[in-house]
Amino acid sequence: MTPLDAILDPLAYPFFVRALAAATIVGLVCAVVGSYMVLRGLAFMGDALSHAAFPGVVAAYMLGAPFYLGAAIAAVGTALAIAWVSRHGRLRSDTAIGVLFAGMFALGIFLFSRIPNYVGDLFGFLFGEVLGISDGDLIALAVLALVVLVLVVALWKELLYSTFDPLGAAAAGLPVARLEYLFLALIALTIVISLQAVGIILVVAMLITPAATGQLLASSFRRLMAIAIVIGVTSPIVGLYLSYWLDAAAGATIVLMETLVFGVVLAGRTVATRRPNGSTRLPAEPAA
Repeated sequence: MTPLDAILDPLAYPFFVRALAAATIVGLVCAVVGSYMVLRGLAFMGDALSHAAFPGVVAAYMLGAPFYLGAAIAAVGTALAIAWVSRHGRLRSDTAIGVLFAGMFALGIFLFSRIPNYVGDLFGFLFGEVLGISDGDLIALAVLALVVLVLVVALWKELLYSTFDPLGAAAAGLPVARLEYLFLALIALTIVISLQAVGIILVVAMLITPAATGQLLASSFRRLMAIAIVIGVTSPIVGLYLSYWLDAAAGATIVLMETLVFGVVLAGRTVATRRPNGSTRLPAEPAA
């Protein structure tokens, strides 16, 4: 088999083409939202909301409703609850995340235990099932992704200002609290978009790893996001092909590719920082 055949042969299967499209969309959205998450130190939030979506998925299955709807209600509801408890409950945000994350995931396990017999479909949401995405799933995923990206573009400056200088943003009259609620809701929607591609267990890697790699290389926020997008889009494509050739789990292979890129960049940066003028840290504020 020639290299060209190795690339073209999988494209003869509609399920692989749908998986490529879905993985590319997921990688793009995760890179955009994850760039803000990395700068805000919200990696734990991504992990918590991905697990919080599980009871919504189980409930949707039990009611015969679309899983995207159930996951979105559970994840967005938990995100807003975490923000409210952090602001009004006199608790640190990580404490609120820990309490609500554990409670929601326990609810998911409880509901799951109430379903008679073994339910294999739901386990796909734990580890991802990107090769099983249907045309309807792809359309729903694309619509949710478009909503997230449009909101981020529309509020680009506001989100950026509140990320780098929340006190200054509040003094300038920006509704920082509302922006925080909205951003947490965007994280939740991004997680819902990613569930079928990589699953609840691995979705945090799709959100954090490309942006973390970009942070190692970037001198401005725009460059950080650009690098994250490149890694977030190309790694799923390469990972899908590798999973096809090696007959391995698609979601895990995608995440391993992103982790490999991070490891290579980290090793290169470690060498570079030992030389004069080798720093690649972001400035206090994004470049214009």
